[in-house]
Amino acid sequence: MNDTNWSILIIFGLLSVLTIGGGTAILPEMKQLTINQQHWLTDHQFRNIYALGQLAPGPNMLIIVVIGYHVAGFLGAFLAFVGFFTPASVIVLYANRVWGRFEDTEWHKTVQRAMAPMVVGFMVAGTITITRAAISDKLTILIALTTFAIFMMWKINPALLVLAGAGAYLLGG
Repeated sequence: MNDTNWSILIIFGLLSVLTIGGGTAILPEMKQLTINQQHWLTDHQFRNIYALGQLAPGPNMLIIVVIGYHVAGFLGAFLAFVGFFTPASVIVLYANRVWGRFEDTEWHKTVQRAMAPMVVGFMVAGTITITRAAISDKLTILIALTTFAIFMMWKINPALLVLAGAGAYLLGG
């Protein structure tokens, strides 16, 4: 394996253990590492890969496979997958065994109460990161605000909103 392959494995392994609160929580760090530090992607490519991950069925964090593929082909995709999912899976497996033993303790309840606002903060940071990458002009601001308003008022299927947003962008852009 060359240095790039080792970097893919290490970086996605690091991101794996930082994934508290779901995939959105690590977007700021993922963007920093893949764009600014490693120069594997541009802002535009990162935004497009993230959008693809949102459209594709399954976990949206499978975008790491696309990034790995972009950097180093099939081996890069495999290394990103293994690097991202193995450490967190092992940690959760063992932590869950220990965590259950403390279920009725005050310490357990305190940790859970403390984690909730942290997770929300991580998710908001991720949302802000992708928002900065995705909203670039008046049209994209209008599409984002309209989508948000419609979704909050009528709970329309997000896939329909994605299609409508894409159509609006194609017509207006």
